[in-house]
Amino acid sequence: MTESTGPQIYLVTPQVIDLEMFPALLTTILDEVAVACLRMSLATRDEDVLLRSGDALREICHARDVSIVIDNHQVLAERLGLDGVHLTDSHRKIREARAALGADAIIGSFCGISRHDGITAAEAGADYVTFGPVAGQLGDGKIAEIDLFAWWSEMIEVPVVAEGGLDEATVRALAPVTDFFSLSDEVWSAERPLQRLQHFKKWIAT
Repeated sequence: MTESTGPQIYLVTPQVIDLEMFPALLTTILDEVAVACLRMSLATRDEDVLLRSGDALREICHARDVSIVIDNHQVLAERLGLDGVHLTDSHRKIREARAALGADAIIGSFCGISRHDGITAAEAGADYVTFGPVAGQLGDGKIAEIDLFAWWSEMIEVPVVAEGGLDEATVRALAPVTDFFSLSDEVWSAERPLQRLQHFKKWIAT
């Protein structure tokens, strides 16, 4: 994940992708919009599907200098030659993943709305932490407040990612205090995903 003076886009795949169509869509998007990292977040546990998807998406991302990580499957991250792994169980297993994947791998950690879990993940060696959801009624209805991001950006050097329930208002509010915006359904559920992502890019920049 590259460094920048402002928030960057961290794109997350749909939970189900059509390998006959999604690679072409992703190619178009990455050619048109600057994306720092793609996270492969498929619901399936079918190893063959994960391997074929990982091969296809890695080629597209690496040809455009976009990092690619996968949810939880650190063994597949190494096997597929991905850039790292995103752990969805908070701060757990970060040291294990680092030992397996090496010092150069990207290791991220989802920390919900917990400052404590974020600090624990950072201390364990996470390259970034993700807080969310930032709006809406996802999960138990609790959200990661802007104060959490403001505190983190002031006190902690580890990059922070905002995710879940993002729209124009939340993006504009959080842009000064986050490093990345994690976008998934906000983009893929749109009739025109590229156009929707371009809107987010504009909101982030302004």
